[in-house]
Amino acid sequence: MSDRAGIEDCCQVFAESFETSNLPAMLAVERTVLGCDYGGTSWTTRRQAEQITDSLELGPGTRLLDIGAGSGWPGLWLADNGDCHVTLVDLPVNALVKARRRACRDGIGSSVDTVAGSGATLPFRDCSFGAINHSDVLCCLPEKRQMLRECRRVASDGASMLFSVIAISPRLLYADQRRAVETGPPFVEAPGDYADLLSEAGWRLVERKDVTAEYRKCLRVLVDALDGNIELCDALGPDVVSETRRHRLEQIAAVDAGLLCREIFVAAAG
Repeated sequence: MSDRAGIEDCCQVFAESFETSNLPAMLAVERTVLGCDYGGTSWTTRRQAEQITDSLELGPGTRLLDIGAGSGWPGLWLADNGDCHVTLVDLPVNALVKARRRACRDGIGSSVDTVAGSGATLPFRDCSFGAINHSDVLCCLPEKRQMLRECRRVASDGASMLFSVIAISPRLLYADQRRAVETGPPFVEAPGDYADLLSEAGWRLVERKDVTAEYRKCLRVLVDALDGNIELCDALGPDVVSETRRHRLEQIAAVDAGLLCREIFVAAAG
């Protein structure tokens, strides 16, 4: 399958997921796992969102770009708690509609823009944003170099970017590499180390933090929340819940085997 076909399939999967992630039973699970209820698809926890606010030094006058924003987590929360203006970008329009409704419900509609677009071809002028966030997006996109270059293009000089990403651990044997690819997100393979990709795109690495242990904990809490969840089975069907639980257990096993990791990067432009 070509990357383009894979992207289209991935977008369709995410579009469908946003229709179910906002169901009451799913939001209850999200609160248990991440401490939020935006119908999100990343693994950013409430505590990590608080750290994003500090790392990006968000405040009045900051123009924040949140790429792969989905239905608003953590972009809307960052705008609300960081008292800044946020532009949410994603391809599934249904997710952006939900984000807009949530922003209005939370009383921050005037501080939020929603734009349908890809992180690899951002529809903005050069030097438009003072801060950029994307949560577990690069591992779901094949054009990783292009997206990081686009982020640099739309970032003003001195802007900061923070992103989290699920990645394949380095120096694996071929069989372990294949297992990581099959278990991880749809485009988990990267053309190089993310620190090198950042440098190539014109970013200066400020901080790199391994948060695999927190990712593993969230996976475990999710599996436990799915186990015997009657409300979720009624909402999604028992087969869907069972398959989701099986897949997450496989990811836990991959993390425990040292095949998958999750990292947070902070970089500066200029």
